[in-house]
Amino acid sequence: HGNGTQNIFYEDPDVLTISLHQAGAYPPDSGRLEENGAGAGQGTNINVNIPAGAGHAAYLYAMEQVVIPALHRFQPEFIAVSSGFDAGGFDPLARMLGDGETFRAMTSMVKAAAATLCSGRLALVHEGGYAPTHVPFLGLAVIEELSGIQTGVIDPFAEAIYYHGGHTLLPHQAEAIAAAAQLVELIPLNG
Repeated sequence: HGNGTQNIFYEDPDVLTISLHQAGAYPPDSGRLEENGAGAGQGTNINVNIPAGAGHAAYLYAMEQVVIPALHRFQPEFIAVSSGFDAGGFDPLARMLGDGETFRAMTSMVKAAAATLCSGRLALVHEGGYAPTHVPFLGLAVIEELSGIQTGVIDPFAEAIYYHGGHTLLPHQAEAIAAAAQLVELIPLNG
């Protein structure tokens, strides 16, 4: 969970923060659905609590149902992404099943949103992800998508992650994401 980012901007109506994270993971007392901003910032914080074991389909569904609609409602002047790789399938602190293609697809979606909403003004900063042998492949997928340059390097962990399952959206995952999607309507209209 992006708890530091949430804390910094929790009462700021000029910044929309969205965190996609494993429900109940670190820190365990933070990142709940009802943590939706406070004061003037009420409605500008969205936590998407994705159940453990989720992979590619759940993350893309969260992007489609929450992140992209939230960005369109908020109309940002700039998009900054705290690009954590905790959702990678080999992260020792989480139990998610993302791979390079998951992060590539999410990057493509936010890049397209930035092109539409804020003249392409987009920055991604690496923050988190604790599998030292897997994170470089996840980061490379993001960089390839941003730059449009394909290196031909393949995530060597993708096949193992695929065989763990998790790439089909399950009903309990869709339900958790739908709960967060309801918060999009609470975002104050910007502009």
